[in-house]
Amino acid sequence: MTDRLDWLSFRRFAAFTTALTLSLITLGVYTAATGSGLACQAQWPLCSDQLIPALTINPDFIEWFHRVVAMITGFFILGTAGWAWKRGDRRTKIASTLAVVLLPLQITVGAITVTIGGLVPGGYSPPTHAAHLIVALTIFTLLTLTTLFAVRQHHRRPPRVRSRLAVGVALGALLVSGLFSRGVPLLNYSPGAQAWYYAVSLVAVGALLATVFWLSAVDRIGAWLAGGALGVQFGAMLLGRDLVLYTAAVQRINFALYLLALGIVVAVGWRLRGSMETVPTRQSASSD
Repeated sequence: MTDRLDWLSFRRFAAFTTALTLSLITLGVYTAATGSGLACQAQWPLCSDQLIPALTINPDFIEWFHRVVAMITGFFILGTAGWAWKRGDRRTKIASTLAVVLLPLQITVGAITVTIGGLVPGGYSPPTHAAHLIVALTIFTLLTLTTLFAVRQHHRRPPRVRSRLAVGVALGALLVSGLFSRGVPLLNYSPGAQAWYYAVSLVAVGALLATVFWLSAVDRIGAWLAGGALGVQFGAMLLGRDLVLYTAAVQRINFALYLLALGIVVAVGWRLRGSMETVPTRQSASSD
């Protein structure tokens, strides 16, 4: 029992909640892209006058499953905040609590999005999709920060080495995301491609957040560069969700943002090249 409780630490719980939120955002993108958000007869919280629809793979089931995962994720976010308040760390409390504060807004926007003829006529539209994604990205960012705060006493590598590894993850994720990106016309921007694009892009976002967090005390220029890449990546992700009418000109802007984010990440990696500081003990590594 003690071993299990030792394994179920706050940092692992926070990391799992963050990963679950990433999965939920990906599922939400797929649900919207397939048009399943308009299923369930545009009802919320019921689905086609039922609490649980027929368990067959159809638009009703996809929309209902998305709602179930959202509910489960919401409880994990609440649990993360509750655990953070028990731990007594101010920054962890703030980040996790802000994620909880945004939950009602996310639920409300989600309800509006799927009730085109219900609560708000015309709710299923690009502006509500964009708002839904913006709030989701904010919650994901806050949970990522919560995880970073939670693990900062458990590092075995110095911050520049950790940052170089994170930049490598971000670069790999950006390269893969380019295969599915709407701004890089390599593949058809199908519902599956959209889901993969946002899943991999969120991995890049998490890695860039970690880079900013770890470099802020040891390399301000590197941290600012990573933050710039993060902002550019957010912009590219929002354009892919029809934040504005997606014309050929917007596609070129989206492509330019992708190249810019990629270039900045390469620059950060170049700046961190050769960061092979001696790996300190756990006690000294935890000081940052």
